[in-house]
Amino acid sequence: MNNPCVAHRGFSGKAPENTLAAVRMAIALPFVSWMEIDVQLTKDGVPVVIHDFSLDRTTNGHGKVKNMDFEHMRRLDAGSWKGRAFRGEKVPSLEEVLNLAAGRLRLNIELKTSGDMYPGLEKAVIDLVNSKGMREEVVLTSFDAGVLQRIKELDPRIHTGLIYDSRYGDPARKLHELGCSLLSISFDRLSPVLAKSLADKGVKIMAWTVNKGKEMRRLSAMHSEIMICTNRPDIWGELFLQG
Repeated sequence: MNNPCVAHRGFSGKAPENTLAAVRMAIALPFVSWMEIDVQLTKDGVPVVIHDFSLDRTTNGHGKVKNMDFEHMRRLDAGSWKGRAFRGEKVPSLEEVLNLAAGRLRLNIELKTSGDMYPGLEKAVIDLVNSKGMREEVVLTSFDAGVLQRIKELDPRIHTGLIYDSRYGDPARKLHELGCSLLSISFDRLSPVLAKSLADKGVKIMAWTVNKGKEMRRLSAMHSEIMICTNRPDIWGELFLQG
């Protein structure tokens, strides 16, 4: 069995990240079983799929996501920066991505927030996931322990994951304290010892962002259950499906 392939922000190597085009391209690859996306809240409280706190890098708009209403954000072009073929791609709502992914891909939804930047973000995302009947298809992840605690308070049945980017500390203990079932970790922070000890405890491990075949091979040799999160699921396919 191959290490699960996770499309990072959709098929972001080819399509503009976190857009419906990137989601559709990921879904079109039958071996992609998971997708990682980022979610924030508009000024009027709509969960939207975008990575940066600012609109400047991936749209033709300016300023902060949290200061813009959804209707205004919809007028922005979130595709042209990646190529003319993607002109007119929009910043999608989380609801649109859930509708596309339902029954096809499982989702790792990162809540992009810090402190009390987005009051109500956790509830808005949980309500949407539950309204679609997708609780078992989704894991909510964050760097922020407070966010993960709030999720569990709102709905203890929701699967959660800690994003961990330190060379130090004890991620296993932190996961246990927060009731998380997944560790999302930079691939170069992952050691065979850590991978084995977490897998033995039943913790899922997602390594990001792995775009080279040799790194995918190294992780695969480390443990067969490490989820490989990549901008280039096509490289994963060439490596694991064609030898």
